[in-house]
Amino acid sequence: MTGQLDVARRPAPVPTAKQHHARRSARERRRRAAAWRRMGFGLLVTVIVAVSLFPFLWILRTSLMSSQEFSEGVTGFLPKDLTFASYGDNLSDQNFLRPLLNSLLICLVSTALSVVCATLAGYALSRLRVRGAGLVLGFVLFAGFFPVLAMVGPLFLVYRNLGLLDSPGGLVLAYMVYTLPIATWLLKSFFDQVPRSLEEAAMVDGASRLQVLWRIVVPVAMPAVFTSAIISFILAWNDFAFAQSFLQTPEQFTAPLAIVNLGQSQFQVFYNRIDAAVVLITLPVVLLVLFAQRRIVSGLTAGAVK
Repeated sequence: MTGQLDVARRPAPVPTAKQHHARRSARERRRRAAAWRRMGFGLLVTVIVAVSLFPFLWILRTSLMSSQEFSEGVTGFLPKDLTFASYGDNLSDQNFLRPLLNSLLICLVSTALSVVCATLAGYALSRLRVRGAGLVLGFVLFAGFFPVLAMVGPLFLVYRNLGLLDSPGGLVLAYMVYTLPIATWLLKSFFDQVPRSLEEAAMVDGASRLQVLWRIVVPVAMPAVFTSAIISFILAWNDFAFAQSFLQTPEQFTAPLAIVNLGQSQFQVFYNRIDAAVVLITLPVVLLVLFAQRRIVSGLTAGAVK
């Protein structure tokens, strides 16, 4: 018995210098491997960002060139003489300003209507016990992944019969068809995470269901509402297929559609003016995403976990 206790109390053997060196070498190898992985990941991200930014940088470079320099076929990346003449020509051209204002008005109206309808639909799917709610939710999810070009044909036939072709109202409805499923799904997912106790306390105090929605639930769900509005606005702002299919007169054109006919003459196409228009149209979206990226991320991830 005493021998067993002596064996149990025997101290652990001290590692030899060779074992200590082997352990230190293993730690160094793991550290170097981790450093190489971080370096490789950083290099991969750098390449992806460079490839993604190159088209926009090339468009920006062309927009800062003069018409003479562009016609000479300068091959360098940076233009010899930076000029903002193309931007000035576009901002003084009614053929560009009118479509730009049309796009702004149509996108704002469609975004507001889409967010309001998505809020009502998302809250109903989240809170009300109605028969077939799962089927409706599945249809909403399916409609959100439906290709835009597949909607153009049926909507064109409906608009032709209803007299909605070549009208801002028809384009607003088309954008709502496109953005409403995404906004509804996002808001429904967020409403699922709002505690029901908040609504029950308000209803005990005499609030109606609509009052609970607009005064209690919507302020709590403001990150998701804000995110839905941004996504809906960006999708409508960048649209070309609906505008190309439903608008016919230049007075009703939107900004992406006006670029097609901008800066063209009988013998030459002024790509510097076209690229300047692309920069002017893209800049509001870029600034919106940069200033609201935290709200967008919080709105997209708030309803993802319980």
